[in-house]
Amino acid sequence: MTKAELVAKIAEKNGTSKAQAEASMNAILDVIQGELAAGNKLTLTGFGTFSVSERKARTGRNPRTGKEIKIPACKVAQFKPGKVLKEAVK
Repeated sequence: MTKAELVAKIAEKNGTSKAQAEASMNAILDVIQGELAAGNKLTLTGFGTFSVSERKARTGRNPRTGKEIKIPACKVAQFKPGKVLKEAVK
């Protein structure tokens, strides 16, 4: 499913226009992104938890040449599904 398809389903389910549904979805995504950028954790009870973790610097290999390369440390976004979401997917 694409973002446009998701917006269309939200608009249909709520009886609103696609523009209103897209504005709401963009606002939600902006809040989630802002919280993660600030290093905070965001929990949506039943759905899941968004968080940020740090990966340490490590040594990897270029698969084409086999040469070792240094991979710098970085922060990554993570999502852990909640109980209700896990049960719905089963």
